[in-house]
Amino acid sequence: MMEREHHAAQSSFLMVGLSLQLVIGSGQDKVNCGSTLLGWKERTWLICEWPFHFGQAVPCDTGTRCLVRYLVDGKLIGYESEVRTTQTTPVPLLYLAFPQAVEEIHLRKHVRVSSNEPLLLIQVERQGTARADPNGESTIGGLMQDLSATGCRVVVQQLRPTVHQGSTVRLEFELIGIGHVSNLTGVIRSVVEQGNTKSIGIEFCFDGKECIEYRGWGGTVQKSIEYAVLQKQPLLGSAPAG
Repeated sequence: MMEREHHAAQSSFLMVGLSLQLVIGSGQDKVNCGSTLLGWKERTWLICEWPFHFGQAVPCDTGTRCLVRYLVDGKLIGYESEVRTTQTTPVPLLYLAFPQAVEEIHLRKHVRVSSNEPLLLIQVERQGTARADPNGESTIGGLMQDLSATGCRVVVQQLRPTVHQGSTVRLEFELIGIGHVSNLTGVIRSVVEQGNTKSIGIEFCFDGKECIEYRGWGGTVQKSIEYAVLQKQPLLGSAPAG
């Protein structure tokens, strides 16, 4: 079970450079996007990067309601806010109302969220080169079942004999609304038979060679995956109605 707590807001829960998830607006106009916390004035406002979504600045008129969420120290923190003002030059910035109270959820160490996205696996040798099968194929197609900040579970129809527990693979998959991840190293920790398919548990190994093609959000691959998991966490269900 996840434990929820409510606290009066103090700046002790803030940290410059935090990766934020913002849910701006309400109803059909609601937009999920990412930003970075740049600073704050105690009990007055927060300042963050003006978020972009699919290459366009998110509409943020003064008074627009939004939901702010982020992960810190194993807790998911969220609160309701609104746009106080915006700045376009010299850099685009967004000023949000300082929260009156925050809600915290203490997460399991490696909370997993469900997924249903296609994924490619490439088996690699110790030196990092792709290992092809006798037919010259090096990729294996699968479907990601769940995702956490530290790994994922993938279902595949067929698994070549050389791919087993302990094998090193490279992964390529889409984080919906965030970007396309490629060259992410993983180690197979488990292989379980599921009827005519196999379920593979993979632990991520962030070695600096992974990359992501962004869809309007910035950060490392590791932070992007944390953000993707954060998006699906049940906290303050939706932004308040405008």
